[in-house]
Amino acid sequence: MRIDVYVPLVLALLLASVAPAVGRRVSPGLAARVLVTAAALTAAASTWALLLLGATLVDQAPAVIAEAGEEGRILPEPVPETVAVLAVAALAVVGHRVRRVVRAHLATRRVLHRLCEGHPPDSELVVAASPSPQAFAIPGRPGRILVTAAMLSALEPAERRVLLAHERAHLTHRHAVLSTAVALAAAANPLLTPVRDTVAFLLERWADEEAASAVGDRNTTARALARAALVSQRARPGCALHFSEHAVTRRIAALRTAPPPVMRSVGAAVLALGALPALGAADATGDLVQLLAGTLPGW
Repeated sequence: MRIDVYVPLVLALLLASVAPAVGRRVSPGLAARVLVTAAALTAAASTWALLLLGATLVDQAPAVIAEAGEEGRILPEPVPETVAVLAVAALAVVGHRVRRVVRAHLATRRVLHRLCEGHPPDSELVVAASPSPQAFAIPGRPGRILVTAAMLSALEPAERRVLLAHERAHLTHRHAVLSTAVALAAAANPLLTPVRDTVAFLLERWADEEAASAVGDRNTTARALARAALVSQRARPGCALHFSEHAVTRRIAALRTAPPPVMRSVGAAVLALGALPALGAADATGDLVQLLAGTLPGW
């Protein structure tokens, strides 16, 4: 346990370091899915590792110490007490961070759904009479696409088709679920923040590729993205939209080249990297159970 319990924390750093390279070289759809899966596994394993470290404080309970003294046993110390106390404090921070992400997610969903109130339940497109050029994919049953009149008027007909295809891709492939999952993973383990940022970019790239495929023209897709980013920047400097945010220049450059390859071997390697922390946590759990069996009565 002295080593295995720390494996998830170390591998989180490795996953964070390879995520940007995977995002650049692998098709966005595959890269996003495997990175989210690996991040979720790593975050769960690292949180469990903190629980294991905190659980070692059980041998500091007065009843355990008293019984060990009566029997003349020396209590083992799998990790220093300071490390265990820090693990408990880290768990409290993790709980607070995860709670904040969940509350922010629910608040955003409530605001977006409120904007769609009064529209027919079977209508996919909701046009808001707003002077601010914006576009959002609103997940749910049914999923909705919210676009402001200002955004539609700023785009040419072909570019509007790109916009709708982009937002529809977010709904079709349940990008909100992937985004929430990786946000929770990064909240549970801040070392995974680079993975969260990479996935956010990949989800937009994924929707860009779907839009380009739907309209059959990568140049039109790139032009629509550039125009949407330009009008939004003029309307609200410093404020980005879903359709135009996350490294617009990189996304436009990617659309000017051929789609990235589907490299399943790289995807499998990333998934394996995500599984290793779980294996390390499982091994550390077995070690702790054996340790407690020799320490606590009744085990």
